[in-house]
Amino acid sequence: MPDEQMAFTGSRAPARPLDEIDRAILRMLQADGRASIRSVAERVHVSRANAYARINRLIDDGVIRGFSARVDQERAGQSASAYITLKIVQNSWRTVRDKLLELPGAAHIALVSGDFDVLLLVHTKDNRALRELVLTRIQSMEEVLSTRTLLIFEETDLEEKG
Repeated sequence: MPDEQMAFTGSRAPARPLDEIDRAILRMLQADGRASIRSVAERVHVSRANAYARINRLIDDGVIRGFSARVDQERAGQSASAYITLKIVQNSWRTVRDKLLELPGAAHIALVSGDFDVLLLVHTKDNRALRELVLTRIQSMEEVLSTRTLLIFEETDLEEKG
């Protein structure tokens, strides 16, 4: 496999195909990551041992990457949120990604296609901290050619629908 393809796909074997029970388990755990094995088994109509084995396989295969809490950023003291788009120097993605990972409040980083190269979601204490993050930390990176900040006025978490 060519090096660039390995870098993209990683060194893990591809995940096994998911069936309807696996998908139902994933929907349940997305809605409530604290659901017990017993409740998962009952809702998808399999034994507890089967549910336990399936969840472990989904974890081992990398389908489930972890369990976390969904946080209301404003109630947690992060009242300013923004998407920041970045245009970067060609072939600098890995360097930029590593620097962005170090930023306080960075919540999501994506390499994208289109009018810009990187989409970054950040949460900060207030607009002053957001301004400092963009003007001092991000724009000072030599690989960053330009930025655009899109303030988030209101969010709806689609995972809470389920």
